[in-house]
Amino acid sequence: MKRSAVNILIAANVLVYVLQYLSHDSIGTLLALFPIQADETGRSYFHVWQLVTYSFLHDIHNPLHLLFNMYGVWMFGSAIERYVGPRRLLTLYFASVLTAALTQLIVPALLAEPLAPVEGASGGVFGLLLAFAILFPKQRLMLLFPPIPMPAWVFATLYALLELYLGISGRQAGVAHFAHLGGMIGSALTIMQWRRRAAR
Repeated sequence: MKRSAVNILIAANVLVYVLQYLSHDSIGTLLALFPIQADETGRSYFHVWQLVTYSFLHDIHNPLHLLFNMYGVWMFGSAIERYVGPRRLLTLYFASVLTAALTQLIVPALLAEPLAPVEGASGGVFGLLLAFAILFPKQRLMLLFPPIPMPAWVFATLYALLELYLGISGRQAGVAHFAHLGGMIGSALTIMQWRRRAAR
């Protein structure tokens, strides 16, 4: 019996959250995604492993941060895993996590926005959302507020446009909107690569 990649991802995130809580978030200094640029003391806290490890961290003072991200992993990831298998699901997820990190490191710096450490699985979740919309475009999804059902492709498109608007306008500070968009980019590139291989 194959192990579920979705369950492994959720378990890993919950385990790291517990470690964060027990360590009073001291591991965040090592694992969160820090800007490449040096701070006012001339020191940079960025390390290459943070391009992945940040995605396992969540705000220990806000359990909903973990809850909503893991709900997204389960909701979108389960259907994708059944369709493409656990190995491809993990490939797609971590490609999204990586491109989310790179986008968050580059775009805010180009826009001269305030730079801050980033943590959370939402880049991977947005990658899963886009993959779900591509693989199951007519599957109906529903917003929480307001509860309006719509096809998955419409849902993903509206979310992408909203993230782009919020990222450029800066109207929702403290949220890594460009990481969300970057996660979608990684997902799209991964699926394009799968389709190119299948067409050979």
